[in-house]
Amino acid sequence: MAACAAFMTLSTGAAMAQSAPWTPPQNVLQLSATGTVEAQQDLLSMTLSTTRDAPDAATVQTQLKTALDAALAEAKKNAQPGLLDVRTGNFSLSPRYTRDGKITGWQGTTELVLEGRDFPRITQTAGRISTLTVGGIGFGLSREERAKVETEAQTIAIDNFKQKAAELAKGFGFGGYTLREVSVNASQGGPIRPRMMAAEASSKMAFDAAVPVEAGKTAVVVNVSGSVQLK
Repeated sequence: MAACAAFMTLSTGAAMAQSAPWTPPQNVLQLSATGTVEAQQDLLSMTLSTTRDAPDAATVQTQLKTALDAALAEAKKNAQPGLLDVRTGNFSLSPRYTRDGKITGWQGTTELVLEGRDFPRITQTAGRISTLTVGGIGFGLSREERAKVETEAQTIAIDNFKQKAAELAKGFGFGGYTLREVSVNASQGGPIRPRMMAAEASSKMAFDAAVPVEAGKTAVVVNVSGSVQLK
């Protein structure tokens, strides 16, 4: 046992003698750069909805189903993948109470969402739906357009990163640099958030031949950050 203990002690000592002390990296520079590209919004989302009231829940549910079925039938006439996609939105059913907590009736809401790249097709379809009214409008970028714009912004961000790294290396008196680590992040827009409209205005617009819309532009930003070794 004594011989074994001595061997272990000697082995540990030899390992400690062989390990070199850690030294922090020298002449390492942290930096970041961005690339921004503005793109025309090419995706429209329209939310149509209606609310019903009745003394009992079953009646409200039946009324909502009737209104939604009619709207779906009209919307599906012009549906085409990518150009006009149709889906149901939120559906809610809740009681109304008196001050003493008794149920006096029921209220429910249902939604239909029209979304796609063909703005005239969407707005004209919305205008022909009479059982629901336009409650919100939102704009964004389609998946294809976002991928294209992100590639452009990424190229700009990388070029800016390389240019900045070269300028800083020269400014600190070095001849150049090598990459140590780098990360690339693109701003990912969330789902389209429709802009809510006044009830009176949406009620009037729902019976027009086409609901007027005007898309704007959105900025896609790609950030490149990391560290370089000056040399």
